[in-house]
Amino acid sequence: MGHKDGTSLAFSELRKESQDLYNRIHSIAEDAAFVDQVFQSYPRLPLIPNMRCGAWYTDPDTASSERAYFKSTDGHTGNWSFNLRRPNLHVLPLICAHAGLLLVDSTRAGKRMPDALSKTVPIWCAVINRAVLKTTPKMNVDADFWNTKLYTPPGVVSAQEHDQIEQKLDEWADDLVASFYVLPKLQYPLRPIWITPSTTIFPTFPDTDAERRFYPIICISASKQVLDGIERRITGFAYIQGSGDDHELWSMGLTPVQFWKHKQILLHANRNELPTLVQTLTSSPNAYSARTNLNSNASFCPIPIHHVQGRLSICATHDIPSSLDGEFAVIYLTYADQAPPAFKDHPRVLYIQTPQGKKGQHHFLHSVLPQAIPFILLHLEKTRRVCIACETGTDTSVGVALTALTKFFNDSGEFCGEYEYEREGVLSKDDIKTRLQWIISSCPQANPSRSTLKRVNEFLLSPKKLLPPSNALTLPHERKTTSTPETVL
Repeated sequence: MGHKDGTSLAFSELRKESQDLYNRIHSIAEDAAFVDQVFQSYPRLPLIPNMRCGAWYTDPDTASSERAYFKSTDGHTGNWSFNLRRPNLHVLPLICAHAGLLLVDSTRAGKRMPDALSKTVPIWCAVINRAVLKTTPKMNVDADFWNTKLYTPPGVVSAQEHDQIEQKLDEWADDLVASFYVLPKLQYPLRPIWITPSTTIFPTFPDTDAERRFYPIICISASKQVLDGIERRITGFAYIQGSGDDHELWSMGLTPVQFWKHKQILLHANRNELPTLVQTLTSSPNAYSARTNLNSNASFCPIPIHHVQGRLSICATHDIPSSLDGEFAVIYLTYADQAPPAFKDHPRVLYIQTPQGKKGQHHFLHSVLPQAIPFILLHLEKTRRVCIACETGTDTSVGVALTALTKFFNDSGEFCGEYEYEREGVLSKDDIKTRLQWIISSCPQANPSRSTLKRVNEFLLSPKKLLPPSNALTLPHERKTTSTPETVL
């Protein structure tokens, strides 16, 4: 075997080990133990995961029910941003109530910490601090005391990059101030602090208001830095840095919730039996019931968009019970190839199967929106509330709700039917952005993809002649199972 073939084989083995389910689960457990150690050192501070990766390392029994979404790409070099689609303002009341926060994330590829913790969170802290200063009357805040500096971890962010980020902070703060969002009153500015497995002494903070100078946002990078990505453990597994990342590649459908629920069983399974165990856990009737919730008798509690008096709501498909209150109509967007039996031919349910990937975006523009929007108008006019559900409750459903908000509600949140924005040339991207901020204010977990938002803009702003009829791209099976607005009158 030549040197080139040997190297290729070695890399192939490393890739195989890095995707191994046994290695991943045991690596996550090791990192979660470190996160718990940090939590025990700061028991008064709430612990929340940074989605998506952070959820693998935070025990639901000890973590707060809140979630944060500080995206690493908002901190990538040259791409720094305070993104108004991910303002994370919902965690500020939690920070104020507990005088700080523990935020958990991880990274792979031999880095000390993810860009989300080293740059996105520092940007967020500095922008929030500056926006508070800009919106608070001078008599109510001491500008000398109110620290608006940018803090980044030494040895991770270079001085040059730090300076480049700092030059943009005021512009981002102005954008936040000009947005629909309302900042809560902060008694102290925010300041990021970093803890990693290589941290030898955890910092301490004052317990009293008299001594306090800032709210610490303690960024916990859960995984040990491993330069080549893998370390052997004497207990029989290969430690992989950032194992919770990209779980679609290795988890076999296992979710963080299922991992924590069955943690002891999973960790005690041997390498050979683990895949079968995971397959059993993820495909059992109980797991299905937990995902679909169709047999649940619990009251239907979708997340209402408050700015329009809850006339529109968003949720995940598994939150919809089999029995619907007559007050609600539902749009059910799913990858499944048939509607749940309880919803088949239901007079107040519009069921649409949506393909994934690029086909899904094409289908969203040319089939989902042309069917969903008339359905929403019909039921709003009948004074019903409309809930839009998709697989996650964070993307496609948000796109549909955003389109309806823009078309049918005025700037005061009043339902106006075919609103005046329909007149050519009146509607603008700023109108759409404002309504997206309404949604995010009410539903902080809303995370529409860039592609979804582009399709919404295209649907609302393009001349109607550029859009084909709503049934032009209907899938063959969909013609049999999808209710249309005409059939639910």
